[in-house]
This record gives sequence, C-alpha cells and structure tokens, in this order.
Amino acid sequence: MKFSIGHRLFASVLLAILAVAAGAVFLLRQNVLAGFGDYAVGIELDRLDELSAALGRRYRAGHGWTFLPAGDRQGWIARELERLQDEREAGAVAPAAPAADAADAADAAPAADAGGATPAPPAMPVMPALPAPPAPPAPPLPPLPPPRIGPASGAAPPDEVQPLPRRITLFDAAGRYLAGRPPGTLPLARRPIELDGRVVGWLGVARAARPGDALAYSFLDQLGKSLWWIAAGGVLLSALVATLLARHFRRPIRALEDGARRLADGRFDTHLPAARSDELGDLARHFNALAERLAGAEQARRQWVADTSHELRTPLAVLRAQLEALQDGVRSATPDNVDAMLRQVLALNKLIDELYALARSDVGALECRPVPLDLWQLACAQAEAFEARLGTAGIALEMAPAPAQARVLADPDRMRQVLDNLFENSLRYTAAGGRVRLSAQTAGDRLQLHLDDSAPGVPDAALARLGERFYRPDASRSRAHGGAGLGLALCRRLLEAQDATLGFAHSPLNGLRATISLPLAKEDKA
Repeated sequence: MKFSIGHRLFASVLLAILAVAAGAVFLLRQNVLAGFGDYAVGIELDRLDELSAALGRRYRAGHGWTFLPAGDRQGWIARELERLQDEREAGAVAPAAPAADAADAADAAPAADAGGATPAPPAMPVMPALPAPPAPPAPPLPPLPPPRIGPASGAAPPDEVQPLPRRITLFDAAGRYLAGRPPGTLPLARRPIELDGRVVGWLGVARAARPGDALAYSFLDQLGKSLWWIAAGGVLLSALVATLLARHFRRPIRALEDGARRLADGRFDTHLPAARSDELGDLARHFNALAERLAGAEQARRQWVADTSHELRTPLAVLRAQLEALQDGVRSATPDNVDAMLRQVLALNKLIDELYALARSDVGALECRPVPLDLWQLACAQAEAFEARLGTAGIALEMAPAPAQARVLADPDRMRQVLDNLFENSLRYTAAGGRVRLSAQTAGDRLQLHLDDSAPGVPDAALARLGERFYRPDASRSRAHGGAGLGLALCRRLLEAQDATLGFAHSPLNGLRATISLPLAKEDKA
C-alpha cells in the first residue's frame, strides 16, 4: 500500500500533537495532585495551632515534656485532640443572664412612701433595654479533609490514608520522637512549637501520598472528559497543518519528478526553479547542474561521433577514389600511386590507433609500465630524430643545457609517443624560418619539460581548449595542415596515466609552449 507525503505528514503531526497533549495532561495531573496535597497539608497544619498552644502551656507548667504519658504515646496525640475538641464545644454555649434594672426601681418606690417621706415625683417611664448586639462569631476553622475508609476486611488502612490525628508526630527541639505517629517513609510537613521566642518542639504531619480533597478528583475527572475534545482538536489541527505542509513540499517534489522523467526521455534542456533556500532548493540546483552536464556530455558524444565519422571518411574516400581510378585504367599501378594509397592507409591506421587508445583510457584500461629513465636524454633523442624533417621545413632546432636532475618514473614507449606527437604538432604548424626549442627545469620535486615553437601563435580563447578531442584552432592553425585533432588529446591522456600533466601557454618565441610535468624519481629528489 502506497502512502503519500500528505498522509505521512498527517500521521506525524497528529502523533506529535497527541503526544504533546498526553504529556501536558499527565504533567497537569501530577501538578494538580501535588498542589492539592500541599493545600491539604497546609490546612492540616493550620488546625494544629490550638494543639501547639496547648502543648506550649503544658510544657511551661511542667518545665519540659514530663507531662507526656509513659505508656501508649502513639495514640496520645489523637486523645489530646479529642479532649481539646470537647473543651471547645463545651465553652462555645454561654448562659443567658438578662438585667432587670427597671423592675428593681419600681419595687423601691413603694417602700419610700411607707416611710412617710415626701413622695417622690412620679418616675419617668423606663424604656425597655435594647438587647446588646451579639458578638461576631469566631471564624470557623477550615474543615478537616474527610477521612478515608479503610478496607472492608477491618484491617488498619495504610499510613498515607490515615485520618489527620493518626498522622501527627511530636518531636522535641532536637528532632527526637516524643509521641504520635512514629516517623516513617512518608514526607513530613513540620511547624515549630515556640515558647518565649524559642523553639521547644515540633509538630509534624505526614503528607498523604494522594490528596483527599474531592475537588482535585473532580477537576481531574473533568479534565479526562475534555481529553476527547483535545484529541478531536488535535486531529483537525494536524490535518490542516499536514495539508499545508504537503502542499508546500509536494510542488517542488512533483517538479523534480517531472524533470527526472524528462531527463530520462533525453530532454537535457530541462531546468527546475531554484529560488527556494532550503534543501529542496539545493536539490533543484544540483538537478540543474546535472542536466547541464548531461547536455554537455550528449553534445560531446554527438560531436565525437560526427568528427570520428568525418575523420574516417576522408582517408577512405581518397583511397577509394585512387582504387577506382586504377580499376577504370585512369591511373596505373605505379610506385607513386601505390605510395599515395599506402600513405592513406597509414593515416587511417594512425587515426584508428589513436581512437582505440583514447577509448581504452576512458575505461581506465590504458597500459603504462613506468620505469626509472632520464627524460631529458629521451627527449633529446626524439628531437634529433625530427631534426632532418625540421630542417627540410626551414625550422631551426634549439636545445637548452641539460637540467641537473632529469630521472623520472615513466613508460618509455608512452613518452616517445607523447614527444612524437608534440614535435609533429610543432613541425606541422610552425611557419618556415621559425624555431623549435627544447628545454627543461626542476620545480620542487617535479621535472618540467618545455617545447616552444615560433609564430603563428594560438589565441587566448583557444589555449584552454587545446587537448580536446577533434579540436583545432582554425584561425591560425587550420586544418589544411592536416591532423584529426586527436594527437594532443591522446598526449594528455597518456601523461595523466603516469601521474603527469600537459599544459599549454604562449611561448617566448611567439608561438605555443607545451609543458610536460612529471614527479622526479625518489633518488633524485632534492
């Protein structure tokens, strides 16, 4: 089953949103439980103010903790809280004692008359006394968290679900256990018992592992119900985000797919828009570079086929014409005519050999057997072999002094082939009355062999293309001088197979300089 990019993005975004939502709910639940636990223990510590004050008074009266019972101290805190609760409930109801000042005054008036005293003026009517406003009730203490119900079997519930009186511990000022719940593994929240500004003890409350406040569980239940809405919103949001992302990425990917299909069909002029600045933009730029390379390779292949067929056709056509002339009796089989046909066969054979050597170099099958040799002596021997032909063409041969070091690792046969092609090139394209000079020098750990010729020179634009197959600078060295344009290309490939290079530059003699650079043999390196 095929899954598109849009479906994959939708699934990825949905899972990411749901994972974030689940993590947020989990963290919120943990924070809510912890927060309500702190709230609950804070309330419980507030309810211990009365117990703390009562313990402080008894500590003062007994000058220490001597009032604590010697027996069961674990249940003493619970019993003390019950006693304080009973006292508080008993003192909360005050007896009513209304005043009767008006009635007492009325009883005193007849008694004065019986004594014969001057009767007093009639008493002013006494207004009934208004009841005193009731005192504002004391603020109620926060309610205790509801105690948890133990198991049905009647066994005592664990410490973290015990009611508050069972989770209180009394310590002295040094933190030693005195009464109440023995210290265990549950975390304790403490508050000091102070007397005259100094701490005489501590009251600790074991923090419950789970909060007992029903509000926390109600909130979490409501949050669990909202999780379905969160999931639905996550699905819708992920679908929207995945659609936008898929549209953003699918367009360049489809363009790349169409471009690759056109390249496969041979349409190497295909180019993709490369305005993006992300990885897809880099991919489009690399695609365009590949298309240009393929277009260049295809053009070179077509040119190669055209040039090869043309170069092969020329000697074959001349040879065919001469043979037909012999058949028709136009020409006779004289030694001159036979020599002319032989020259065409030799030229054709040379061209085929060069093409074969270039083809083998392209596949890395060009054989070279490097051995230590004196390249300067080899070059001088090849120059002397051309000296007679150069003199016949009116070209002077000059040779510079031998270099101090000239031993290299090279194939003698391949180097003779390279030197023959270079001397042949200078002989063919140097004007009569010119010069050809052979020189050599060392540069670091390499030997540089220079072959300079005189005018005509090579244009600047043509220097970079010398060594390409079937290339000839027609402006100055035209095809009329002969050659297929394969000699320099073959020289470059033969030298590259021997870790050597061939470069071209303007000659000090106003012609062309060909430079062969090879590494010196190890025993001759400076």
